[in-house]
Amino acid sequence: MKVFLHVCCGPCTIYPLTVLREKGAEVTGHFFNPNIHPFKEFKRRLSTLQDYAKDTRLPLVLDTKYGLTDFIRKVAFHEAERCNICYLVRLEKTVSLAKEEGFDAFSTTLLYSRYQRHSHLISLCEKLSLKYQIPFYYEDFREGWQYGIEASKELEMYRQPYCGCIYSEQERYDKSLRKK
Repeated sequence: MKVFLHVCCGPCTIYPLTVLREKGAEVTGHFFNPNIHPFKEFKRRLSTLQDYAKDTRLPLVLDTKYGLTDFIRKVAFHEAERCNICYLVRLEKTVSLAKEEGFDAFSTTLLYSRYQRHSHLISLCEKLSLKYQIPFYYEDFREGWQYGIEASKELEMYRQPYCGCIYSEQERYDKSLRKK
């Protein structure tokens, strides 16, 4: 099975790639993350992923255009729904390309993170699967959370401290926004 895997970063790719390959899948990664802020962070995540992909022979389809302006325009005045908008933007492009390029299925490393809205991601991927007529490969990659963390540290990978967007960066560092 040829799987087109949306990848958000190198560390989050480790466990899903391991699982998919163990199951015999031929995986190609798709880096499309216009949400990442600032530009240096975008470049660092991209570079880390490219190094990991080279070391693991993971083919990549890269969108290296820094798309923050378009992302902000979509999210402005809809900040409460920013994550859902972000998922849709990134995954719709992935699914469209997967269909266009003849992949057997698609998935996403977002299913690895304990911090993402897992049930919403599943629902969105199922809807996109129907819309584009390509199977969604679901696996709860969260069970490999610690494995991915330990492996990324062992590989001395850059590990980002926040999800990616300007809002998540503020939530990470602005003490007034921390949950009590």
